[in-house]
Amino acid sequence: MLFPTTYSSKELDAVNQILGSVGQAPVTVLEETNPEVALAYTTLIEVSKEVQAEGWVFNVEYNYPLKPDSTGQIKIPSNALQVDLAKDYEQIQYDTIWRDGKLYDKIRHSYDWEDKEYRADVMWYFNFEDLPQVFRAYITARAAAICSQRLVGDGNLFQGLSMREAQARAFCIEYECNQGDYSMFGFPRGEDYYTSYQPYHTLRR
Repeated sequence: MLFPTTYSSKELDAVNQILGSVGQAPVTVLEETNPEVALAYTTLIEVSKEVQAEGWVFNVEYNYPLKPDSTGQIKIPSNALQVDLAKDYEQIQYDTIWRDGKLYDKIRHSYDWEDKEYRADVMWYFNFEDLPQVFRAYITARAAAICSQRLVGDGNLFQGLSMREAQARAFCIEYECNQGDYSMFGFPRGEDYYTSYQPYHTLRR
């Protein structure tokens, strides 16, 4: 994997955290010629893609508008990890998959679409620096645990880093629950106005 010509300070900070976790000195620049730095950086990016591919509240968007291009085909956005037409009464007749960078309908066996707007559920991929802080911390912790196996092979070190990874993931799940506004009542998306009982309201009185 070739390093980009530019990288963010957050990526550099994350790589230095990974290096520090495995007993390596921090660096001021990301150099592809340094094998430890290269391994830390590539692992960071790999883990970032894996974590985002799980689908979280910050990178999953529902009913996103898509339209066919001049050829009548719907091209998948370059930063999308997953695309599927929203399942509702108007679009129930389609069964779409990602094929050859385009949206393909398995029912009609075709890439061709009518010239109108469709609504899709999209999972986006974001650069590391654009992720919420709790996810950057989790990705860094997970990458550090992986690098400890690849660079050091110390079981005790891996166990300690894995515990930190588990704690960081718990913070991500807390973020997901707080930001997701999930409800057991089945309200349509964007129409959940119910506010559940919160004990601190009583304690505050």
